[in-house]
Amino acid sequence: MEITLTIAAELKQYLIQKGLSMTEFGHIIDLNVGTVSSIVTGNRILSVNQLDRITAGMELPPDYFYERYIEECILEETLNWRRISPFLYRCVELGRLDCLQCVVFLLLDNPIYPPLLFEVAENIYRDGYKEAAAFLYENVSESERQQHSERLAVCQYRLFTIRIGNDQEKSYDAAVQFEPYIERLDEVDQLEALKELANTYRSLRKWDKLELFAKALGDKAKIQYNLEQKRHHTNKDNSKKPKFPLFAYWAFSHLLRAEACEGRKDYEQALRHTYAYADLSWVNATDETALKWKRQYEDWAVVNTYVNKLLSGDKSVLLNYVNYISSRKEEVLPALDNMLEAANRYHFDVDDILMQFEGEIISFLEQKKVEDLYTQRFITERYTDFSRELAIYLLRKGRFSDGFTFLLSCLEKSAEANNRIQAIRCMRLFTHFKEHASAHTRAVYGNLIKVVNEDEE
Repeated sequence: MEITLTIAAELKQYLIQKGLSMTEFGHIIDLNVGTVSSIVTGNRILSVNQLDRITAGMELPPDYFYERYIEECILEETLNWRRISPFLYRCVELGRLDCLQCVVFLLLDNPIYPPLLFEVAENIYRDGYKEAAAFLYENVSESERQQHSERLAVCQYRLFTIRIGNDQEKSYDAAVQFEPYIERLDEVDQLEALKELANTYRSLRKWDKLELFAKALGDKAKIQYNLEQKRHHTNKDNSKKPKFPLFAYWAFSHLLRAEACEGRKDYEQALRHTYAYADLSWVNATDETALKWKRQYEDWAVVNTYVNKLLSGDKSVLLNYVNYISSRKEEVLPALDNMLEAANRYHFDVDDILMQFEGEIISFLEQKKVEDLYTQRFITERYTDFSRELAIYLLRKGRFSDGFTFLLSCLEKSAEANNRIQAIRCMRLFTHFKEHASAHTRAVYGNLIKVVNEDEE
């Protein structure tokens, strides 16, 4: 059985092997000889900074001594947050989640430490270490004795934002799990939380859920807006500031509710919500940010008016809609999706429009994933809708090769996103036009179905 040396013993052995004095080694790692001597003789508890300097001086991997550090300087000593906290951050930075977990499990039984671990979680969450942050939030949540505490709600909120992504089932589970905690957040955080929760249900096409949380967002934003106006009149406004102007949350709630109505094919009600956020004349703010958002919602109201009229069968808005998106690259994919949906429902001919945007359509087909999961979620959801609508349009026109190309692309991306509803729609569409598929197309389809079935299992 191999005997593991202590950190001090291995350092002493290294100095002997290299023929270095403590003074010489101290110069190498920028520590005075007294400190080095105390470490070698075991009379000093190492700080993480000192450990990292020693490790670097010995030309070892930065986390080489981390398991031994836990045993010698944390387990065998009195718990000391000033020593533990830097170690936790270094474990996160170096990806040593095993060491992070080991130390955290030591701390959770002591009520002093969950609030401190929560602060670490908040800091590393902001720095982008989502996996480590999720571990801390989960364990702080489990140790929280006050089930209605704001800290517990924030933990659940952070876990929700970490868990939502491109997998629809996981996103739905994360949203449902988070729902009960919204009211426990502070009033400003509630706005962002409701916005993100509603956006998640929007992506999942859960129209009733979208309506429910979008309405809650609008109601809370309006209350806070009125309170803000009263604070301005009394010249007292030391409150926490939301990420966006309060009226923008209210307007966004109507935009979301309009989309829920569109999903139910209630275009008349969708237009009422669209006209609501189009008129922001009651907003008296004149700063640059407020004016930017007012213009943005006015612009969205124009395009969404086209959308609702088009989807209700009014072909007369088609030309204006095309002109609108011609100079707005980010609007092309959703606009083409809407135009194809209308074309398929009311038997419009949009060949000229498809030819006009042929380059953009090809780029959609070849598009790679973007880094931002939040953006990727909506791009994937919109692309699968668009590619299926385009497949329907082309297959009905007898353009089978192109139609099957977009149908298979939709099926592939639906499988990747675990979007079972869209995958089933693709399978039904393929079955309907199966006799027109080439042998190669049938083979590709068969392979994709295997992937879908494996995911089911």
